[in-house]
Amino acid sequence: MHVTRTGIILRPNNARVLYRPFEPPLPQRALRIVGRVMELDEADVDQLLGDVLGEFHGRHQRLVGFFEERFAAVRHHLLTDRPVSRARQLLIGSYFTQEYALESAALFNPSIILHPDQAGLEPGEARFILSVRATGEGHVSSVGFRAGTIDARGAITIDAPSGFVTAPHVVASAAYDKPLFLSKLAELGIANGLIEPVIAPLEDRFTLHDLEKVLAVTSRQHGSRRREWEPLAAATLALARANYEIECDAASDLSERVIFPYSPAETNGIEDARFVRFIDDDGSARYYATYTAFDGNVTLPQIVETDDFVRFRVSTLNGPEIANKGFALFPRRIRGSYVMLSRQDGENVFVMESEMLHFWHARRLVMRPSCPWEYVQIGNCGSPIETDAGWLVLTHGVGPMRKYSIGAALLDLDDPTRVIGRLEEPLLSANENERAGYVPNVVYTCGALVHEGILVIPYSMSDYATSFATVPLADLLSELTA
Repeated sequence: MHVTRTGIILRPNNARVLYRPFEPPLPQRALRIVGRVMELDEADVDQLLGDVLGEFHGRHQRLVGFFEERFAAVRHHLLTDRPVSRARQLLIGSYFTQEYALESAALFNPSIILHPDQAGLEPGEARFILSVRATGEGHVSSVGFRAGTIDARGAITIDAPSGFVTAPHVVASAAYDKPLFLSKLAELGIANGLIEPVIAPLEDRFTLHDLEKVLAVTSRQHGSRRREWEPLAAATLALARANYEIECDAASDLSERVIFPYSPAETNGIEDARFVRFIDDDGSARYYATYTAFDGNVTLPQIVETDDFVRFRVSTLNGPEIANKGFALFPRRIRGSYVMLSRQDGENVFVMESEMLHFWHARRLVMRPSCPWEYVQIGNCGSPIETDAGWLVLTHGVGPMRKYSIGAALLDLDDPTRVIGRLEEPLLSANENERAGYVPNVVYTCGALVHEGILVIPYSMSDYATSFATVPLADLLSELTA
């Protein structure tokens, strides 16, 4: 197969920083910090705050508002009810804020989908959104975005990113669907007769505040059964906090938005988002991404959905087959069911079907490592792409010296468990310019697209930077169906 490397490279930029909370490791330290700032006279407060704003305000948007939020989060450490000037509040807030260079280590594992806005383009052009895994201090990963266009000849242009990055805020008014929430509790084995009566009085759509309130009231009432009740209440709140909504500033540039770890399951990062433009049976479009949440010990597949890349809903996936990594949703239902690729055993590719997006109970083996370049393991490289010949699936294979290569397979449109063809040789392997990086000898993608008969593959180079390659779709399908 003839693959064209574009020469475009997106490298990590340690100057792109966002602000985030700074949490001292011990509560006593927070108390002492607040106490020290309260000892300053007002002139010193004004001077210090001026220095902070002068040094950092030009690097961020809405920084003062975040200082206000941070002061509100720590004001319980104040020892008296003495009025605190706004300047002192902001200064205290600044002591509990830190910068984070979200892509200082790597910018890799991209996926690409069509942008919801296709207005104002030349004939034959398409606008796309590229998601990337941004990795910074502590190897914490988040999801960043870039926009760009591709013309009829396959020439790719990436829009220059903004100089700002701002973490989204969590939507406090986000509502939970009670039947779905109860189903997830039951799937996790939390529902045992104690929780259901507590949640039953809640409205069919309730908020996290509503849930916290009823759990707190019930906790005070349990008395002798407190030891049995408290683990259930904690697990219920943990599930709620793992299902949340975040919102970015709608006026911000796409490159300024980021999906940053929020829930306890994501404390060590959000990894390898596989975005897909999903078309429902009524013709409506919605964007989903499966990703891996990592808390430092356990990986947990989750799903995020959005209509506009401004507001995102993050949800847990449930069921006995939700394990390991590499989940990728098909872009439409098949025979009325959602369909997903998976790799529960870390070695083979499976296909799952479900009538409910959030629950997965069965899998069928589809592909096993068969060629020397994939003898260690095989997995998907993003959501399947629908073609007239079948579902085109980019795969990754791991061979000698833990070298990752990208391959391809073709699945039947009506029965995706039937393999029509597979490449016997890699479609793309790391060349000498791509071998050096955080993890050497790796090329990897989390999703491609087809435009004007050209397969566009964004791919990471050794878990460090991102580039693009193109392949004539007809040539690839001809090889897969030969």
